[in-house]
Amino acid sequence: MLAACDAPGGPPGDREGGRLLLRQFGCGQCHRIPGVADAQGESGPPLARVGERVYLGGVLPNSPANMAQWIRDPRRFDPRTQMPALGVTDGQARDMVAYLWQAR
Repeated sequence: MLAACDAPGGPPGDREGGRLLLRQFGCGQCHRIPGVADAQGESGPPLARVGERVYLGGVLPNSPANMAQWIRDPRRFDPRTQMPALGVTDGQARDMVAYLWQAR
């Protein structure tokens, strides 16, 4: 049941699956991400409370849909960003956002 995967008040998606995907795709090599094993990177911004930010990458208004698009293709919004496109699918991005939106 998908509703069981949704966090109350958060965007739809599998939060636990998103947490695991963040590790699988190596996001922690560049970012500090609360609750993600080995996510202690320093070259990208820390992602605690990223759901509360006004902009993503300083250029894209923050919303769950925009965050998913940023994760999938960050250079579409900022060609100078250091964040690479990693081949994340729509569903994977949705699950990552479900986790990140409420990461503390």
